[in-house]
Amino acid sequence: MRREIIFEKAIVIGCPGAGKSTFAKKLRDYSGLPLFYLDLLWHRPDRTTVSRETFDREVDEILSCKEWIIDGCYVSTLEKRMAACEAVFLLDYPIEVCLDGALKRIGKKREDMPWVEEEMDEELRQWIADFPERDMPVIQTLLQKYQTKEIHIFHERAEADRYLKEAYRDS
Repeated sequence: MRREIIFEKAIVIGCPGAGKSTFAKKLRDYSGLPLFYLDLLWHRPDRTTVSRETFDREVDEILSCKEWIIDGCYVSTLEKRMAACEAVFLLDYPIEVCLDGALKRIGKKREDMPWVEEEMDEELRQWIADFPERDMPVIQTLLQKYQTKEIHIFHERAEADRYLKEAYRDS
């Protein structure tokens, strides 16, 4: 059931393990907007990835739609997603929270991934550890460039939950 929406196009970004997909699902459930997971576009069920060209083409197809929520950071396409969206949700949580989030999802089937993670992959652990220095400067630069967008930055899960409850309380 569609509820009153505040925007038609939104992106949910942040470090792996922050809970982007969980937040995006709640946002979808409240708003009724279609939700697209970048991890499902990039990863194949056999744990390989699609080509960069295929990924970019599929992102462009989503961006051409009238309404969407896009879950995932993927810095390579972040600027065009940020340019096209109306609202940005950044989950800017401490690394420890993100590592814990990644650990807690091990062994669980998720709608945002084509396989069940069986262990904490060392590459993912390093990606999370490097996120503040590698990806956050790019995100901050783009947030500054697109500062006229509706931007929400959450530093803890309770802030994100509070936003959803307040934004959709009459829904």
